Amino acid sequence: MHARESDSKPVEENEAVTYAEIEGVQLKLSRPYTFPGQWIGQQEILMQLLACWITVDDLDLPLTPRLVGSPGVGKTQLAIAAAQAQGRPLYIYQCTADTRPEDLLVTPVLSQGGEISYHASPLVSAMISGGVCLLDEGNRMNEKSWASLAPLFDGRRLVESIVAGITIPADREFRAAVTMNQDESTFEIPDYILSRLQPTLEVGFPNKQDEMSILQYHLPFAEPEMLAMTVEFLQQSHQLKLDFSPRDGINLLRFAIKRMIQDPSHPISRDQAWQEALEKCLGEEAVDLEQLAQRRRRTLGGDAVPLGLADLFFDPQDPLHPDADGDDEEDDE
Repeated sequence: MHARESDSKPVEENEAVTYAEIEGVQLKLSRPYTFPGQWIGQQEILMQLLACWITVDDLDLPLTPRLVGSPGVGKTQLAIAAAQAQGRPLYIYQCTADTRPEDLLVTPVLSQGGEISYHASPLVSAMISGGVCLLDEGNRMNEKSWASLAPLFDGRRLVESIVAGITIPADREFRAAVTMNQDESTFEIPDYILSRLQPTLEVGFPNKQDEMSILQYHLPFAEPEMLAMTVEFLQQSHQLKLDFSPRDGINLLRFAIKRMIQDPSHPISRDQAWQEALEKCLGEEAVDLEQLAQRRRRTLGGDAVPLGLADLFFDPQDPLHPDADGDDEEDDE
């Protein structure tokens, strides 16, 4: 099945198309995301994402993958790097729990002259300009909003704006991806949408060398000792299956460095600043990763053991627990 070519007509061009006309309706386009970015390490998943956007024949269609992983591992940065690698303009739409279908497509705006103008969302702007749209944190969006995108992510490749009264086909060069965080503050996406968002690409935590390179890239002014302390902390947390991410490490270091230079007359030591930043950024529980990991496993039932009646009333370490071992001296007697 051929994807429909976009019949939009650019009206004004500066560095990028700012207006387009579709079915007699003029749309003001969003501006693309222009901040630089670099993807460090994990080249395999970058290649997998780029493969999703390849078309091997005029009858072929690009895929719209899901990028999943813990918050802060770089899912958005991955999409930015992929768009840059293909030289396509990138548009990012931040999905929220109260995102409405019209927010995703076209929004009417009352101008100063009393006339209604129509503003295209980043998604529609990407469709018209042949760019890449990243739907960031897509599983925070409700089913009604997802339903409005169903025809976009199948062979029809179009959306219908009820507000503007137009049908908007996607340019053949349009590509998309959806990031999804793995946490509890999200909606369950219906199967008919998930079947359109394939494949699933999981972004994991970086290895030690890559994590150091990431921190050095974002914080080239950080002292090597502080970088090393942070990388060791993050690597230990990854091994214990805790969700502290490179983003957490960056924020921790930023705060520690600011505290160190805040008052030259009363400087704070490197270790003191780093420890304070750890507690303030990640919480006091992050000071002891082993204990935190054990507590998380107990919460999730990871090391659950059969409970007896006494376990409901006594802590396992309580000496009054009926199943507690007796003292060695009593055993000797």
